Amino acid sequence: MQNLPCSAILSTLGRLSVVSLQSKPISTTPVPTHQHIAHLILEQKSSSQALQTFRWASNLPNFIHNQSTYRALIHKLCSFRRFETVKEVLDEMPSSIGSPPDESIFVTIVRGLGRARMVRQVIKVLDLITKFGMNPSVKLFNSILDVLVKEDIDLAREFYRKKMMMKGVSGDDYTFGILMKGLCLTNRIGDAFKLLQVIKSRGETPNTVIYNTIIHALCKNGKVGRARSLMNEMVEPSDVTFNVLISAYCQEDNLVQALVLLEKSFSMGFVPDVVTATKVVGILCKEGRVTEAVEVLDRVESRGGVVDVVAHNTLIKGFCMLHKTKVGHRILKDMEMKGCLPNVDTYNILVSGYCDSGMLDSAMDLFHDMKTDGISWNFTTYDTLIRGLCSGGRMEDGFKILELMEESKGGAGGRISPYNIIIYGLYKTNQFEEAIEFLTKMERFFPRAVDRSLRILGFCNEGNTGEAKRVYDQMIEEGGVPSVLVYVCLIQGFCQEGNVREAFELINEMVDHGYFPIASTFNALISAFCRQGKVGSALKLMEDMVGRGCLPDMGSYSPILDALCNKGGSQKAVKLFLQMVEKGILPDYLTWNSMLLGLTQETVWVGGKNLVHVNNLLYSILES
Repeated sequence: MQNLPCSAILSTLGRLSVVSLQSKPISTTPVPTHQHIAHLILEQKSSSQALQTFRWASNLPNFIHNQSTYRALIHKLCSFRRFETVKEVLDEMPSSIGSPPDESIFVTIVRGLGRARMVRQVIKVLDLITKFGMNPSVKLFNSILDVLVKEDIDLAREFYRKKMMMKGVSGDDYTFGILMKGLCLTNRIGDAFKLLQVIKSRGETPNTVIYNTIIHALCKNGKVGRARSLMNEMVEPSDVTFNVLISAYCQEDNLVQALVLLEKSFSMGFVPDVVTATKVVGILCKEGRVTEAVEVLDRVESRGGVVDVVAHNTLIKGFCMLHKTKVGHRILKDMEMKGCLPNVDTYNILVSGYCDSGMLDSAMDLFHDMKTDGISWNFTTYDTLIRGLCSGGRMEDGFKILELMEESKGGAGGRISPYNIIIYGLYKTNQFEEAIEFLTKMERFFPRAVDRSLRILGFCNEGNTGEAKRVYDQMIEEGGVPSVLVYVCLIQGFCQEGNVREAFELINEMVDHGYFPIASTFNALISAFCRQGKVGSALKLMEDMVGRGCLPDMGSYSPILDALCNKGGSQKAVKLFLQMVEKGILPDYLTWNSMLLGLTQETVWVGGKNLVHVNNLLYSILES
């Protein structure tokens, strides 16, 4: 008799008496059930142990194996690809238990061969069945077909035609469902429709699963309208039908049709799954219709549907996008009351919302609340808050959060973003020397990025903008993320060379990276336009500055006023000058000099009575 460790027997058989170390059974030992033995076989860690356990059970008094214990052994042998041993076990079954293997055992073998991707051997299972004088059932045919479909749809179709139809086995709903799945997975939509017609031509109604499979394939291929038409053919669309179509309409940003189908699904007693509901909420929030998004989630919950943390986060983000972050914060509190615990993403969304709304104190408070609420800060938390603080001019707080990030377990994780944000904050407050000093200190974390950046700055300082741009392009190709200093130096370099187009392209790239230029950067472009005599372009750029929330300064007005005066446009210069003074920008000596020189050179103005007008005009300027 084969020996097994006593602990293994005890843990599985529970109330059975212990087999002695000499494997001598006690006469009072009860007979274990087939379920216990099958479970014990399946628990073994190798095929040899499984086989040993099976043989051990064979020697237990009054115990005889049955189909279930053989099935457990064969499953284990298939898991370890012991298919030759499987054949030996099959051969012994008739003499051992008095009956051949049943259908479930052959299905187990088919699935085992499928997991081993021995596709050709799967088909030969039919020969094994014949060997035992049995006829394969539709269920077995379907099991083989299911394996073939996952590997080769053409082989599966051939199997269906030659091994099933030619032998008079037309199949059932599962057969057609498997074939439909295979066709749709390989994007053979045309063949899928042909199969649909074949089913109908046999006088049968395709079931919901078959329809849902082809509807999903159509939606995946962007043919949502055709999928919707197919839904109208269905006798009984299911919740899956609605989920697939609603999600597809959301993917296309077709909110109207998504809401129409959502309403129809509710009216038919269906509740969208959490993924579909979240997509609807997302598209509503994208359109600013947050109140309707709240209603959708309320209806889902009231009908017993699931609303998880991701759905709530999507809704909170919608409110934050409308700068209604406090409302979003209340949703967090409601979540907790309903037992849906917020996660780090929930807090990060709100921190970002407060930062975007300029409510930096609230952002900081929430940041500290995360710690007391047991939510660990992650990189996104630090990155978001540092960006908000530095963009809002609170550099000291920004440095404190950066220090916390560096002390945390993961730190920045090799990501340069928070450090570039610090540089951006220093740039925004005109602390250029401090920004360069900080960039130099970054070298221990990001040696390559700092090396590239300092080389670019050096070339620009030498007036070699072409070489600086070459290093910049190399940096981009390597996947580097330039700091705002790199962009500013390149822009100023190209402006000094008169290459305004290149400078404009860099400004656009700079904005794409989240760095909005301050007045001094715009001023470089304005000066370049004025030197080229393009005063109109300079004025347009200054208007664009104001439109983007960047206030012009003396450096913005001075080159335009000088250019207007030199071109004989003193009247326009005076109007612009007055506009500048009204905004509280006091002219410097050079600007005054340009204005006076321009006015005195206007012969039309200085002649006759107009000279008095000039004096009065200058007096009014001085007054303002």
